[in-house]
Order: sequence, then C-alpha cells, then structure tokens
Amino acid sequence: MHDVIIIGSGFGGALAAHALVEAGLKVLLLERGRWVSRGPQNWEPGAAAQLSEHYFSDTPYQVTDDHGRSVTGAFHCVGGPSVFYGGVSLRFRAEDFEPHEEITAGSGAEWPISYDDLEPYYARVEELIGVAGKAGEDPTEPWRSTPYPEEPRPLQPVSERLSAAARSLGLTPFRLPLAINYGLPNRNACRECPTCDGFACAISAKNDLATVILNPAVERGLELVPESVVTGLEHDGRRVTGVRVTSARGGEETRVLRARHYILAAGALASPHLLLASGLERANPAGDTVGRYLMRHCNRIVFGLFARRPDPEARFHKQLGIHDLYFGERNAIARGLQPGATSGRLGGLQQLVTPPISLVRMQAPKGTGPFLTPFVSRITGFLAIAEDQPQYGNRVVADGAPDRYGMPSLRVTHHYSDRDEAAVRVLARTGRAILKRAGALAYYNHRIWTFSHALGTVRMGRDPRTSPLDGDCRFRGIENLSVVDASALPTAAGVNPSLTIAANALRAATALAAELRGSERAVLAERGG
Repeated sequence: MHDVIIIGSGFGGALAAHALVEAGLKVLLLERGRWVSRGPQNWEPGAAAQLSEHYFSDTPYQVTDDHGRSVTGAFHCVGGPSVFYGGVSLRFRAEDFEPHEEITAGSGAEWPISYDDLEPYYARVEELIGVAGKAGEDPTEPWRSTPYPEEPRPLQPVSERLSAAARSLGLTPFRLPLAINYGLPNRNACRECPTCDGFACAISAKNDLATVILNPAVERGLELVPESVVTGLEHDGRRVTGVRVTSARGGEETRVLRARHYILAAGALASPHLLLASGLERANPAGDTVGRYLMRHCNRIVFGLFARRPDPEARFHKQLGIHDLYFGERNAIARGLQPGATSGRLGGLQQLVTPPISLVRMQAPKGTGPFLTPFVSRITGFLAIAEDQPQYGNRVVADGAPDRYGMPSLRVTHHYSDRDEAAVRVLARTGRAILKRAGALAYYNHRIWTFSHALGTVRMGRDPRTSPLDGDCRFRGIENLSVVDASALPTAAGVNPSLTIAANALRAATALAAELRGSERAVLAERGG
C-alpha cells in the first residue's frame, strides 16, 4: 500500500509529490491525461491550447456566467495547464494575505497563513522550477530571502517601446519573472519563439512541471500513472478508505486503490466535483461552502493596432508587468490616470505576445481569415488582471446527468460583481493609454471567459464553519484527506496564481511528510519494544 495517493499533477499535485518523495515516502500520482510529446509538432497552430489533443470536452462543464450559457472542457495532461502556460511566476503581494473588506465583502474569506509563513516555500519553488527575474524592479514586490535563480533576458524592441511609453505616463514597468530556461546547464535554452504562451514547448525550454518536477520525481521513485480517471473517493464518514479509478482509454474495470493519506489536487473545478460526487461535504463542518466562492480573475485583453509591425522579428515578448495601480487609488498615478473610477485594490497589467497569424486564421470565423491576416502582425497589447471578489453564489454543483464515467456532471455558475468590472475597466483603460502613447492607431478589447485562473472552491481558513480546509490544507471532518490545488486559496490577489499554489502545496506536503514519517517511526519503535 502507498503512503499517499495524489490526484492531479498540476502545480498542487506536482509540488506535493516532490516534497513527499524527497521525504522517502511511497507516493502514487494519478493523472487523467497523458504525457505531452515534445518536438516540431508543438510549433504547429493546431497544437495551441484548446486546439490541442490535450484539451478534452468529453465530460463537459455546463457554465452559466455573464457571457450567457456555454459548455467548456479542461486540460488533461501530465503537468496540467503548466505545460501550456506562459511561464509568468509572480508571488502574491504581502498585503494579499491580509484581510481587505473591499475584496472579501462579508464572504468570510481569510488567509490562515501570512506571506512570511509562505516566503521560504516561494523561494524553494522558484529554485525548483527555475524562475528568471530581477528583484527590485516591481514597485509592489514583497520582501524575499533569496535572489531569483536566473537573470531575465533583455527586453525585445517592442517591449522597450511599450516600457518607454509607460514610463512617460509616470508608471514603473518591470520585467516579468518567467519560468523559462535562458541559460541553466544541461537544458535547452529558450529560442524566444512566438509559440510559447498557449503551447507546449517543443524543446522543453519552458520550465513546466512535467519537465522540471515530475520527470525527476519519477526517477527518484514517484509512481505516476497517466490516463487514470478518479470517479470517487470511498469513505466511512471519518476517513477516506480508497479511490475508485478507471482508465481514460476505456475497456478496464474500475479499481479501488488505497493509501494512508489522500491528496486532492485536480483543480478548482474538478476537486470540488469529486468531493461533492463522493458526498464528502456532509462530513465537513463547512460543507455548505464546498464548491462555493469560485473566483477566476476579471480579465480583459487590450490590443493596439499599429501602422507597422511593432514586433518585426516575431519573437517571444511577454516581458513587461505594470503594478503601479495594484493597490488602487491610494496610488497617485492611479488617481491621475482614472480619477474617481473606483476605489481600493485593482490588479495589474501584463504584456501579451502578438498571436501567430496561422493560429488566428484557424480560430477566426469562417471567411474572415484572409481579411484579418494583414492586421494580425500589427497588433500587440496587454492582459488586464483584476482581483475578483469571492461570492457565495459563484459555485460548482455536481447534480447533472451522469457523464461517460458515471459521475454526475458539473454545473458552474459565476458572475462578476460591479466592483470587479469597475476594477478591470481602470486597468484596461490604462493599458490603452500606454498603447496610445506608444503609437497605436486603434484598439480592441477582448473579454476572457476561460477558467484558467479558477480558485477558491474548497478554501482554507481559520473558522471551521466557513472554511472546509484548515491552515495545513487538511479537509475538516476527514482525518486523512488534504486539498492542495487552486481551490484552497481564499482570495485571488491580482497576479497569476501558479507560484502561490505551488508554494502552498509544498508547505502543506512538507508538514504532512513530517507527520507521516513521525507516525511511521512511532509504529516501528512500538514494534521494536
């Protein structure tokens, strides 16, 4: 029997596996998807994100949101969405761990830990993953105990142009910390190709989890079984007694696998799905909140159209971040740019890569490709990331018709608050002001409706009545179950959550490893006596 079974190989599952394997424990990691092969095929437009073979809609989620009603799928692959992400690796700000009523708004969301508690784990994850950055450039950067393990690349000409425009407006652009290998030994170095954000790296220069965490963990003894669909957690009302697993390929009977402890790390939609489908919320004193307080950031893309190609060489240039407005109108620059627009915390801007023409042709509505092609190479822009409020009514519910694996299908409900929308408008207008100063002739705003930053559905906290998880991410009411993915985060902050998910999982798994090894030693001592 294994010491620990982990479900999911994203930022939570991978870093938990690392800590437990390092502690000498016997760990089984179950992943619904396959390993992603690497090679020239990853540069093709059909390998991008939702167009790839690793994006599945065979067990779709029914979504109701401000965009209307839709159906969405999910990424399933070893390493999770990290394989396709853009590599931005930002820590939450120190103030993000403190209560702010303008964000929590009576929701009961609270962090049971502080930034100081998590800082050593941030430093360790940055080292493990390999983050290239420069301390001291970000005006909201929290204190850090170590430098970044690698220096960032110099700015591309288009990034220099946008940086100069931002500085002329009184802003403080900084180089985004990126989980990309630029020169560490025994690895391929980044070629700065445009197929990075949204693509699996063809040469494994992007430091995704499959490359830098899971492959080494397998070599050290991790048992990783891909194409394993977990359909339920068996329990006796006090402990999980086993997980039901079937093959994603079909043709195999469902098995029940057992361990001393179980870690759920399937993501902010799939983890509550499993908990609710298994009836585990009934054992939790905060069971009514399991699946609730879903957050996803309020995101908007602002593109500017230029007279000539702003990026003639078509290289990777997701390099700039702007956090001057992060804490809102207490900042003089924010008041000057958008007086009276909104109060309180806002979020940040991040530069985006000009999309490849071939990808736009593939995704554009039928017949519009030839019309759009001449303009694509002339656009560049920013992603506005606004922190959204945790709201009780934003939730997932597992009560639909059974899917192909026999699980009740998931319904997702999410609506942004007026405050969320006001915050993203300020950020988007600021991005537009930068693009205008840089010479853009026209602009296009694009709303993002994905759940790539989904958070908060099984949150941790101090109050057992409002938080399903305790400060160590243990599921209250069940002795041997932890949840260490994005669903554990009580608030979303205004930056990409991946590094915080990873650091928190490493922290929780390190504590669990010490506990399991301690109980193991106690048993051995008793037997020896």
